[in-house]
Amino acid sequence: MTRADEGKCAGANCMKKNNKTTIKQVAEFAGVSPSTVSLVLNGKGEISGVTRSRVLEAVSSLNYTPRAPKGRINTSKTIKFLKIAKHGHTVNRDHSHFISDYIDGMSSEATSRGYKLQVLSYENVTTNDITEILTNSDATAVIILGTELTLDDIAEIQKLRLPTVFIDSFYDHIDASFVDMNNCDAVYTVLTHLKDLGFSKIGFVGSETKTRNFALRKEAFFKNMDYLGLPVNQDHILSIGSTLASAYDESVKALSKRDSIAEAYFCANDVMAYGFTKALKETGYCIPKDVSIVGFDNLPMSATLDPSLTTIDVSKRKIGSMAVTVLDELLNAEEALPAVKVQVGAKLVVRASTASKKGS
Repeated sequence: MTRADEGKCAGANCMKKNNKTTIKQVAEFAGVSPSTVSLVLNGKGEISGVTRSRVLEAVSSLNYTPRAPKGRINTSKTIKFLKIAKHGHTVNRDHSHFISDYIDGMSSEATSRGYKLQVLSYENVTTNDITEILTNSDATAVIILGTELTLDDIAEIQKLRLPTVFIDSFYDHIDASFVDMNNCDAVYTVLTHLKDLGFSKIGFVGSETKTRNFALRKEAFFKNMDYLGLPVNQDHILSIGSTLASAYDESVKALSKRDSIAEAYFCANDVMAYGFTKALKETGYCIPKDVSIVGFDNLPMSATLDPSLTTIDVSKRKIGSMAVTVLDELLNAEEALPAVKVQVGAKLVVRASTASKKGS
């Protein structure tokens, strides 16, 4: 293990060198049998998507590395997925469901293309830690969760010349391969929905957390508001935390400093929408009677909130499987290929948190 493994990760993610995780421990963590874990890791059996995701998340959380069969030394058909949390404000337990969906999509596509997928999880790591991990790794190709990575992080990783695809992040002006959601189109869908409901005073709830997709959604909000001919009131642009606790606490503070609110708000993700909605309700606003709310991600909590949350749904499984497809093409090309940048579309899931404007 590298210094980053031993000194940076914590809890279940930090396993001592001579105390490797066993398949039995993975099974107990996931609440399944060891044989089910084996079937999932080998892409066999008729295992439900929910169970597969739970097992793969356990594999990720415990940094479990399957033992290679005796006599087998060829690892060229192994793809490593690095689940990286630099600060943990967005890559955390609140978002474990969509991480599992990414892994599930990768696992299915890797199996169909003859690869093994190895999932590794790192927390509180620096750029230097990440490059050290990859330099000392036997990986021939990697998929990296880029949620909390900056442009500089990605540039440093690219210097290693290792076949790499980044998911859940997207940059135009860098020679790197990405598979991400199409944030601009998704936000356009949200704003069109709210405009069709009769709203013109639409606000945005985002975060200054260093997460590329948050920045892309904010850019898309201003761009599409202009495109749709909708005015932007800076007093209706809020910045809050991106965890459940901080989203609520900072929403309370933000609302206390404002004399009025917008007719509807687009929140950069469901976690922020949860905290903002809770703060609005405690301030005396009724949703959607007084204000409509739209989130992003379609986390399981969005369907159980009161009221249930209208939100954007993007197929994380599709992003995961597409990442393997892109990586497979990079690995098997007869000559160097240019960077591949793929954006997956989204759909709006309409629930009870949005309703037509009174009188419209």
